Amino acid sequence: MKFSQTISTDKRHNINWINNLRLIAMFAVIVLHTASPLLFRVKDASINDWLAADAYNALVRFCVPVFVMITGALLLQREYELKDFLKRRFGRLIPPFIFWSLVYIGYRLYNEEIELSDNIWPNIKLVLQQLQTGSYYHLWYVYLLMGLYLFIPVISKFVRNATEKELLYFLGVWFLTVILSRPYLTILDPGVDLHNFTGYIGYLVLGYYLAYKPFKFKNIAPIAALVFASCALLIASGTYFILLKTRNLNTFFHEPVSPFIAILSSSAFLMARFIKVNLNPVVNKLINNVGKYTLGLYLSHAFILNVLELNDITYNIFNPIFSIPLVALLTFLLSSLLIYVMSKLPMLKYVAG
Repeated sequence: MKFSQTISTDKRHNINWINNLRLIAMFAVIVLHTASPLLFRVKDASINDWLAADAYNALVRFCVPVFVMITGALLLQREYELKDFLKRRFGRLIPPFIFWSLVYIGYRLYNEEIELSDNIWPNIKLVLQQLQTGSYYHLWYVYLLMGLYLFIPVISKFVRNATEKELLYFLGVWFLTVILSRPYLTILDPGVDLHNFTGYIGYLVLGYYLAYKPFKFKNIAPIAALVFASCALLIASGTYFILLKTRNLNTFFHEPVSPFIAILSSSAFLMARFIKVNLNPVVNKLINNVGKYTLGLYLSHAFILNVLELNDITYNIFNPIFSIPLVALLTFLLSSLLIYVMSKLPMLKYVAG
């Protein structure tokens, strides 16, 4: 029997918990980018402050993989007409991406990170180069998303027609490839070319599988929570241990496509699916409305973080244990307000995201 035949038909339930998870992942991205500057200050930050950044970093590292898993859960279950799919996806993605890329190019010019010359052509080449490589640190995800969109019409045919055994086969080989690609384990690499099973494609299929798999056993939520907490502790303590040994920050435990982050992300995904939260209808409506602008929140949040930093509102305002989530929350709220206002203006609503 095909796995797709066992998919739940309760679409409203699926959309609700995925909307909640999308906003949680978005807030996690902001926490990550709020804490990251402190995490990289391994030479001059106090150990207590650095450990706070390390802990938050470990807790929110699921954010980008979960974004990809949500994409898989929402898009792989459907059949598409190729032209219509590409037009709709890229039509929604490209305008806000270009707009915000230009905003960040402007900010970098203002901040004197890049400079314009007196000639037009070198300036055009500079802008084009920035658009090609990413004008700001967080925009790499948009390039990743573009690549995934190009592949979704292909892989969705496999996913929709695959049996559960075939899906587990794909995920098993992908996870094995992820393990063998880690430093210190390459000695176990059999030399077989497994590059077709690498990268974020596995997260697409994993999100689809975990979203619709009809689990038969109980207590999934507490088990997922325990796995999440254990994995986050391993990531934080492992990063600290390497720092003590090498006196340098090492991203061994942070890599998005790694066994540690894959397990962390899977447990976060399952927690969102199986932990039942009864929210006020007004709150639910608010979450659903804000969830429509997740792309805009992602694109704009770095700009808001910069504006706050220019006003000395960073993790430094007081103890990072409290300041990191509070600055992240302020950034989330201001980004939401900015994108909401942009979405209501005729000239900006198409680039809001």
